[in-house]
Amino acid sequence: MTTSSTSAAHYVRRGLLKIDDATVLEAVDSLDLRGNAKISAVVGMPLRSLQQRRDVSTFAVNAPIAAAKGLLELLAMDPLEKVITALGDHAESPTFEQLSTAVDSLLANGSSVDELVAVLTFAIGEEFPAAPHCRVLLEERPDFLLPELPEATTSASLLAFKTIDPEVREQRKARREEEKKRKRNSAPVHPARPVRVKSEKKATPPVASPKPVEAPTPLERRRVVLTPGEQERFSSEHPFVATVVLTEIPFDAVDPVTPELRAKARPALVVAASESAILVRGIYSNPATTRVLFQPWRRLGLDHVSYIDDARTPLALVSLDEVERLGRLSDEEWNVLF
Repeated sequence: MTTSSTSAAHYVRRGLLKIDDATVLEAVDSLDLRGNAKISAVVGMPLRSLQQRRDVSTFAVNAPIAAAKGLLELLAMDPLEKVITALGDHAESPTFEQLSTAVDSLLANGSSVDELVAVLTFAIGEEFPAAPHCRVLLEERPDFLLPELPEATTSASLLAFKTIDPEVREQRKARREEEKKRKRNSAPVHPARPVRVKSEKKATPPVASPKPVEAPTPLERRRVVLTPGEQERFSSEHPFVATVVLTEIPFDAVDPVTPELRAKARPALVVAASESAILVRGIYSNPATTRVLFQPWRRLGLDHVSYIDDARTPLALVSLDEVERLGRLSDEEWNVLF
């Protein structure tokens, strides 16, 4: 029994494409995404756009993976409880046969294919112990077969910098200069007004005392919104949060060139932590649709331009003392990313 090398993020996106659009839109419409809602911009902005545009396919392909995972978790929440109940004592780490039997039982008792697809793809995205079995079920059962992921229609995330063609930039500059010149030439010319000479000198008014300068309001660091599963394992108020560390980050998929390599040491930003684990966003040297520029890369001693990924990865540790620390983000640097 083999599992696909497709990344977990791809299963999340393909799962959203598989689920009926009406079901997805009903779930996202139930969310309060107003400005005062405690949802990070990288999740809230794409979901609010989905509420307005009603285009599930575009969202599934182009949204930041954190937003896609958040929506899939919402869809999987209720049916996941049913799967856990059906598995009973085996819920923590079921075998393939136990999971397959539980799925058959739920289908026979009225659960929909969409509900079970949501659970299976969510389990893959969160890297549950049963994730390899979920991949096999999705690949082997015709009813669960996921659509292929089309090419993204845009190469930039909502928070990435927009690239402008140099030729277009020069054309815009020329148009602005031409507009300024036209306004100067068309402005009416008024004769100079005569200056009236006054013989009497006005008394110099008293100089007002300068107003005291108010101290700037201290910047408050934005709070990370954790999923229910993350809240059980981590705290967003842990003192280790906002620290940039050097640690082993596991690969999303097996590299066919070097299949023996399963992880790589790279910088990462700690977004939540406990005494024996950290939740991080990896920092990479190459840009991607799920990554944005990591502005403090030079200050933290990194030797090249770096990009931070939206995806959050849980890492178990023996102790926080074993992690190599590269530095800590200021509140302003942190708020740019959340």
